[in-house]
Amino acid sequence: MTRKKNTKPEVDKEKNETVETEEQAPETVSKEEYDKLKAEFDVQKDQFLRMAAEYDNFRKRTEKEKLATFDNALATTVEAFLPVADSFTLALTSTDGASDEFMKGLDMINKQLENAFKKLNVEQFGERGEQFDPQLHDAVSRVDDDELEEDCIASVYQKGYKVGDKIIRHAMVIISN
Repeated sequence: MTRKKNTKPEVDKEKNETVETEEQAPETVSKEEYDKLKAEFDVQKDQFLRMAAEYDNFRKRTEKEKLATFDNALATTVEAFLPVADSFTLALTSTDGASDEFMKGLDMINKQLENAFKKLNVEQFGERGEQFDPQLHDAVSRVDDDELEEDCIASVYQKGYKVGDKIIRHAMVIISN
């Protein structure tokens, strides 16, 4: 490698000093050296691409884990409120002889609870007439019901709840024969 010194001095603006710069003369490389450098470059490029892909996968996995952590925390919190929701549903169905004002108050509280679940994207499932799905429902018994097809929900003991794809509680149902 041959280097020539530049005859013009340049001024370093930060230090206000004159500095001599070097220019490189064009260099020729043999075929073997070129192939060696090309192979080394290809290895470095491959390592870089792999590292970039690993980082991208890490970023996606971390984002997915964050969302799963939120869904798990939400599911645990909602699960603590499900007995309250069940009690309100039971109170609404078994208030014989209660005053209209009392029933209206219970209904309002129940609607507030349902709205809170809706804001949190908590969905109820397990209604009469739905097709039985062992992934979502727990069958406690079977009954003969002429109105429904086979393996449909005949009645619901306990509603099921889910957030997204995460099941908080399976619905407890009776299915038709």
